[in-house]
Amino acid sequence: MSKDHSAFRSLRLEQVGRVFGAHNALKNLNLEIQRGEFVALLGPSGCGKSTALNCIAGLLTTSSGSIWLDDRRIDVLDAEERGFGMVFQNYALFPHMSVRQNIGFGLKMRDVPKAEIAKRVDQALATVRLESQADKLPGQLSGGQQQRVAIARAIVIEPPLVLMDEPLSNLDAKLRLEMRQEIRRIHAGLGSVTIYVTHDQDEALSLADRIVVLRDGEIRQVGTPEDLYMRPAKLDVADFMGFRNRINGRVAQQSGDQVVLDIGGVHVQGQARETITGPIAVASLRPDDLVAVAASEAGAFSALVEAIEYRGRDFFGSARLPDQTEVFFRSHHRLNAGEPVHLMADKSKLLIFNQEA
Repeated sequence: MSKDHSAFRSLRLEQVGRVFGAHNALKNLNLEIQRGEFVALLGPSGCGKSTALNCIAGLLTTSSGSIWLDDRRIDVLDAEERGFGMVFQNYALFPHMSVRQNIGFGLKMRDVPKAEIAKRVDQALATVRLESQADKLPGQLSGGQQQRVAIARAIVIEPPLVLMDEPLSNLDAKLRLEMRQEIRRIHAGLGSVTIYVTHDQDEALSLADRIVVLRDGEIRQVGTPEDLYMRPAKLDVADFMGFRNRINGRVAQQSGDQVVLDIGGVHVQGQARETITGPIAVASLRPDDLVAVAASEAGAFSALVEAIEYRGRDFFGSARLPDQTEVFFRSHHRLNAGEPVHLMADKSKLLIFNQEA
């Protein structure tokens, strides 16, 4: 299932906007995606990620800006003229058609000769490993198999872009993990661009070459999975990438990007991810990196345990600081709700941000 895409170098979004009445769903999106990349659009519900994907696909018109495939402007073209493959959340298979007929439907609509359709459908079936299911109806397949049919239908037309809108959300946890590997394998064999919409950070981290984090219709950060996981540039990005702890502290000392915060009389050091402008800043870190320690440890601050659960090897819990801030932590030993705990932050994993307005 390969095609020479040598004429295709990149997809570009330039100042793309989309307005629904008084609501700005997309605001001046600028993004360039190179051939061969797997890019995830990541963010909470309503952030604009599916709107962006539908504008690229041609299922929605843009209100402003332009979309380019190399030097060809495509936002002025109908969806069918763009020739992109689309994989939907609900599979959208024809229930009365066999797997083979479903996969070949797009080629038939393009008046591709029957012999060529048969050849390309066979190739697509082999790519998604469904050769033995070719003559079954969708209703006879599992959810994971139906999703493979949907992927085969998208790639059989040999598109420059494959667009996927939360394709795994209807599958159970085990199947989602299996299909992640399959989607990445299929992408690697295509030589085209895959743009993948998800609200699941684990999915984005495991699949994408680059992640685009959106919030309120705006791009907040673009980077590799490692960048987003270790070095979120903004507080809301950190929050979405699993930095659940937000602890306010008074700035006690600052030298370059190293900042010391006073949190309830305890000095805690971390790395500033932006220029800190006010007397109060926010310490942000993952539950894994806030650890229960002995009361005698220097730099530990006290809290009261609210809940605790065992997750194999370690315990994870929530607690309240004296100012009633909720924090999430890890412990090597069991604790009980209502008892005091002393917590220490790993300073190499603690990020400092300005307070949000």
